[in-house]
Amino acid sequence: MKRFLLLISLLFSSTTFAAQEIYTGLFNNDAVSGYDAVSFWEGGPIEGKSEFETEYRGADWKFASQENLNKFLADPEKYAPQYGGHCAWAIAANDGLAPGDPTYWKIVDNKLYLNYDKKVSDTWHTDIPGFIVKGDENWEKRK
Repeated sequence: MKRFLLLISLLFSSTTFAAQEIYTGLFNNDAVSGYDAVSFWEGGPIEGKSEFETEYRGADWKFASQENLNKFLADPEKYAPQYGGHCAWAIAANDGLAPGDPTYWKIVDNKLYLNYDKKVSDTWHTDIPGFIVKGDENWEKRK
């Protein structure tokens, strides 16, 4: 049992995620968990479709329509989530890497931020400007 727990902890360690500029999870190469990154600006996240897909920064990005794919291709930096889609709070508070969940999101100053879960998102919302400053500092050190 101890070996199993050690294996699981290694799979989810920050060094595992450190190799990924864009968070894609363990079982696929989908950025934003397969959600359409443009859709956050158009009412909220919706799942993308494989027929509207592109590769960007080593990850697969899916979109709900050709129109959204075209918008992304024209300006991917605008639509790609900050911190490569990793949890904004984890980067800011712990300089750590944790998965960003596209159902816990916020657009601030025309930038998309994802968080791990509701509890983490609620914490992040207590000082968004402060967490963004610290998150930007910590993310820059990783480059």
